[in-house]
Amino acid sequence: MSDTIRLLLVDDHSLFRRGLAALLADDAGLAVVGQAADASEAQRLAAELQPDLILLDNHLPGVRGVDAIPGLREVAPKTRIVVLTVSEDGDDLAAALQAGAAGYLLKTIERDDLTRSIRRAVRGESVVSPEMTEKLIQAFRAASTLTAQPGADVEPDELHDALSPRELEILREIAHGASNKEIGRRLGIAETTVKIHVQRILRKLNLSSRVQAAVYASGHGI
Repeated sequence: MSDTIRLLLVDDHSLFRRGLAALLADDAGLAVVGQAADASEAQRLAAELQPDLILLDNHLPGVRGVDAIPGLREVAPKTRIVVLTVSEDGDDLAAALQAGAAGYLLKTIERDDLTRSIRRAVRGESVVSPEMTEKLIQAFRAASTLTAQPGADVEPDELHDALSPRELEILREIAHGASNKEIGRRLGIAETTVKIHVQRILRKLNLSSRVQAAVYASGHGI
């Protein structure tokens, strides 16, 4: 049971919560340990249960899910938070990631993609629905985040000097939303080797997440 991923579901629609819980119950590696209908209940349960991951709806009574993220992170600092929502609004996406969410997924996601994304998020990766990638880039540009974020002052020529050819390959794959496992398979290298390269890329560019790396790569035409 130590390898089981413990989940807290936060959504104000009880029918959706029950359906999602039943769907996830088919995966023996996942366990729904709690359900909440609003932000205050979610914060209480997060503090009590310390789940591995919270699936958080953005439309909650009285408060947006993205606005509840800081409070959830405060009471459960080791818990990963993934927004699961119908909202395709780029501002909501940017707000969620800036608040510290590990991902932003649309409720149209297929079950297998959802369980795969949960595992990736728990491993420390960032997960964003493919439909939201362009909006992610647009939102960061509109807010001038791209030019203000760490590493954005590195010119393209300096970038090529900073990163090895292999690291540039991996950065391109990150920009396309590929996981470490997918990158390893495509490039014919071990997943652990990919992870080491990703850490070096983030360090060299003074970035803190794969999402920042993806935005950086797209913004510099990589």
